Amino acid sequence: MPELGKAVRRARRARGITQAQLAAAAGLSRNTLNRLENGLFPDLGVKKVQSILEKLGMEVTFRPAKAKSGKDDFAGMASASASVSFRKRLSPEELLRALLSGKATPGKEAHFIALLEEAPPALLRGLLAQAGAWVKPGRIEKNLQKIADEVGLRPQAWRKKLG
Repeated sequence: MPELGKAVRRARRARGITQAQLAAAAGLSRNTLNRLENGLFPDLGVKKVQSILEKLGMEVTFRPAKAKSGKDDFAGMASASASVSFRKRLSPEELLRALLSGKATPGKEAHFIALLEEAPPALLRGLLAQAGAWVKPGRIEKNLQKIADEVGLRPQAWRKKLG
């Protein structure tokens, strides 16, 4: 969050916009924006962040966190696992974006089927934990269920793996 706050402040100042103006345009209080810019806001919802960034002409991009060892990069391992049988690869960024949005990457629905049906339970649990670090508890599991529904998987086909 501190990095996000600094980026928002730089972009806002570069455009000559006051905190009050940006906050009003994004539907937030100036105090909320001030706390974000100063790294004092521990948890600001994705929709609020998106609203602020849209007003500044910015966007959020997701990339796998730098892992201390390869064992910690569940998004990377899961995307590799999901891509084994396909010419086009599902990138870790696409996988994380899907888990955070609850929508399968267009044209790569089969990758999600392969992931949910074939990935080892420990890999799925690690992926859920890694992606879940960014959102409220249970959100990634709900989004994964949305993706499973979207690609036509029944819950019992993959939920048993998670225990």
